[in-house]
Amino acid sequence: MADVKKIATRDSYGNALKELGAIHDDLVVFDADLAGATKTGTFKKAFPERHFDCGIAEGNMMAAAAGAAAMGLVPFVSSFAMFAAGRAFEQARNSVGYPHLNVKIGATHSGLSVGEDGASHQCCEDFALMRSIPGMVVMSPADDVEARAMVQAAYEHKGPVYMRFGRSAVPVIHDEATFKFQIGKGEVLREGSDAAILANGLMVAEALNAAELLAAEGISARVVNLATVKPLDEELVLDCAKACGRIVTCEEHSVIGGLGEAVCALLSEKLPTPVRRVGVQDTFGCSGPAAKVLEHYGLTAQNIVKAVKDLR
Repeated sequence: MADVKKIATRDSYGNALKELGAIHDDLVVFDADLAGATKTGTFKKAFPERHFDCGIAEGNMMAAAAGAAAMGLVPFVSSFAMFAAGRAFEQARNSVGYPHLNVKIGATHSGLSVGEDGASHQCCEDFALMRSIPGMVVMSPADDVEARAMVQAAYEHKGPVYMRFGRSAVPVIHDEATFKFQIGKGEVLREGSDAAILANGLMVAEALNAAELLAAEGISARVVNLATVKPLDEELVLDCAKACGRIVTCEEHSVIGGLGEAVCALLSEKLPTPVRRVGVQDTFGCSGPAAKVLEHYGLTAQNIVKAVKDLR
């Protein structure tokens, strides 16, 4: 996929906010002194009167966004995932989730691909944290096209939403002319019958690469993009289990509390199926170039191939 166009989904987030802001006067943006990094600066430049920099006070920012939602506005609140999901968790739970307010959380710089920023900023626990809040939608796009469609879907959805965007550029795998996004629905990107690889975020491109490597060895792998972690597309997951009999989940997140655990919880109750989880194995990250860090922790196509073979 070296010749495929690559765009960081944090850029997609900023561009989508600007596009939606031109259409919807009720859309406002809150940031925590990181507008240049989260790319909400794109919105700020176009609509300075609707962009509020709350400084390095993420809890206060979340509470302010809750107040804006209570007034009928549609606030998008933004910071690094470690701060939006981690530092402001209490406010996200009590000020946004408990009253089920219409706040959209756009978290950037998530997962190991933050790279050189190191373990303190490599948030691999955000899915787990946000999934635990009743009524919170949790999503992670695979590419630029999906990310921009996701932001629009979040605006249209009534209720709290958590979206995870990345720092690193990722391949554009969707055709904007034909792509349709729906909260809670996954998509089959490649058909297969020997195993199903369920992924989201930057791991979708790795899953597609893994399927190519497996095909060269005569193994047919279905690849599914599960951008919505919550609510999970249970019907599609169960169909994959029935059709393929083996499941591998892939995420740039801890194997504890994320996509893999959601899939395993569903299958253990409704259709017990052999599963392997490719993700961060109950450890903190480390500082280094993003690609090297991902490789070090096994978030690669080669490791997905190994996981599929382990199930055979």
